[in-house]
Amino acid sequence: MKRYAIKVLLLVLALACVGTGQTTNRQFTINDLLKVRRVGDPQLSPDGRMIAFTITDIDKTANRGISQIYLVPVTGGEPKLLGSGLRSNSPRWSPDGKKIAYLSGGQIWTIDVVSNETKKITTISTGAGDPVWSPDGKMIAFVSDIYPECTTDECNRQRDQQAEESKVKAKVAERLLFRHWNAWKDNKRTHVFVVSVDNGNTTDLTPGDWDAPPFSLGGPTDYAFAPDSKKLAFVRNTDKVEAASTNNDVFVVPVTGGEPTRITGSNMGSDSSPAFSPDGRYMAYRSQARAGFEADIWKLMLYDRESGKTRVLGDKYDYQVDGYTFSPDSQKIYFVAGERGLTPIYSMSLSSGQMTKVISEGFNDDVKVSGDGKTIVFTRSSSTMPTEIFRANADGSGVTQITRSNETQLSGFNLKPIESVTWKGAGGTSIHGFVAKPANFTPTKKWPLLVLIHGGPQSAWNNNWGYRWNPQVFASAGYVVFMPNPRGSTGYGQKFIDEISGDWGGKVYTDIMNGVAHVISTNDFIDKNRIGGAGASYGGYMVNWIEGHNDDKRFQFKALASHDGVYNLTSMYGATEELWFTDWEFKGTPWDNPAMYERWSPHNSVKNFRTPMLVIHGELDYRVPIGEGLQLFTALQRRGVESKLLIFPDEGHWVLKPQNSEFWYMNMLGWFEKYLKPNS
Repeated sequence: MKRYAIKVLLLVLALACVGTGQTTNRQFTINDLLKVRRVGDPQLSPDGRMIAFTITDIDKTANRGISQIYLVPVTGGEPKLLGSGLRSNSPRWSPDGKKIAYLSGGQIWTIDVVSNETKKITTISTGAGDPVWSPDGKMIAFVSDIYPECTTDECNRQRDQQAEESKVKAKVAERLLFRHWNAWKDNKRTHVFVVSVDNGNTTDLTPGDWDAPPFSLGGPTDYAFAPDSKKLAFVRNTDKVEAASTNNDVFVVPVTGGEPTRITGSNMGSDSSPAFSPDGRYMAYRSQARAGFEADIWKLMLYDRESGKTRVLGDKYDYQVDGYTFSPDSQKIYFVAGERGLTPIYSMSLSSGQMTKVISEGFNDDVKVSGDGKTIVFTRSSSTMPTEIFRANADGSGVTQITRSNETQLSGFNLKPIESVTWKGAGGTSIHGFVAKPANFTPTKKWPLLVLIHGGPQSAWNNNWGYRWNPQVFASAGYVVFMPNPRGSTGYGQKFIDEISGDWGGKVYTDIMNGVAHVISTNDFIDKNRIGGAGASYGGYMVNWIEGHNDDKRFQFKALASHDGVYNLTSMYGATEELWFTDWEFKGTPWDNPAMYERWSPHNSVKNFRTPMLVIHGELDYRVPIGEGLQLFTALQRRGVESKLLIFPDEGHWVLKPQNSEFWYMNMLGWFEKYLKPNS
């Protein structure tokens, strides 16, 4: 009886642990992913004592995310909701630290940090975005999409009202780049405005039939005030055919308006992300040297406002400079740059160009420096930790986590950190990637392998947290997940990036296939007869390529999934929007270089299609238009290949709406379960 009583007690304790979420084998599902609180956009107060940041919570019933602004001391503590907690984002401290500007309802507001008194700053009918304070606190710069021929807001309002009320919904275009990403431009242009904080008077600083700033190729905001608040730097592309050009230039204009001065006209690549040194002596910006190549290396440039001369900072370093910020003494710049799945924080001396790795570990971003130069604040995430806010001393010591928004929620899942793996790719080049394992992983069991191929193609799998292709969801569903970073991936030097252009199905294909073979041969727990492959954008292209080349003697893919993948390179060229991309990647147009397009187009291998495939596409995808997915599905069906088509009428290149995301994950997992786990 005593032994029986002990067994009952142990059973009760085990059930109690399950009830309190202390079990270490709970499956991490898409619903758990949707419950993750999304921390972002940290802004350090001028006195260095407080951080304003956003948390976005997903309301699955309402099918949207709700963002709110919080405050937390730099020393740590419980975050406090700012104001009444209305939907708001983009918090920006006033220079005196007394107010925070933010966006709510498409307009800019300010809130007094002490009294919580709010004030509506803009009332522009076309909406305001991305606020930036002038250093004197009298103005806020913002962007708005307007009709360039309109000189008043009333004109814009009437034009929008007429379009809304008209029964004719026809679209008219007279130039390229008439639609972009997931929306039609409708003959509107993005312009930079400044608004008076006192009286709300608004001035368009970038009038004309150009976008200013143009669509960003990534990086910080493309406009900034000079320290004396008398001028504003902004980015504009004035080339005639914008769809084929990355020739973005930096201009400077008086805040009262007038003719802007072009600073970077000699460079035909992209110049962007201007920022002034606190002492006003310099203006820094990021620059790509090669025209039309959106994945060229981003270098830091330093323009001397006194001499008018420009020089490269750290030219000898092979690192892509992403976000950056000046130190308060104007002696150095802090920035992040990708490196083998991480983004260390660096500093660079303005005088010598010497680069120092301040923080080597972690996937970091959003670096801010305190006014006294002693503290840096930044975000960090990993494969097991969604984005949180951290601080450190300016020399990188004393790294401390400030927010812990998801620690309790995720503690019961036992998510396993991803593991690095290295192998030999095409030509014997060393290739790197990651492997994710289920929480209940045991090496004594045979596991199916799911290969996830990233898009870009100039992108990478990193040791960070994601929402659209979260490896933990796939691993928790019972797969060992392999994420290769083949040729074209960022974080391995510019030569490695360059080697995919003009060779989309060449070395990168070998890199991936050798990686799969390596993972299989070095891990007895993987069942080589149960391998699936999935990817989106370029990853979808590679899946389509594998569909026609699934003949490796070492293994075979048993099922595939292609999301927004390129299928017919020639037809894609005629329907996509950013023509500079295809012009660079395939060395010209289909009529000037047809051999290149024919050589690397998956549709030319359709007679080899035989692997079951799930095809997913968004109707609003203007980067890889829906015709690519429809052609692919038609070919699969006509060839008698088991296939399934999933179309999202209200999504673009990415699936973003919560319920759509849930549906996407469930279909993706269901597809691979059918072919890789038929007896489960």
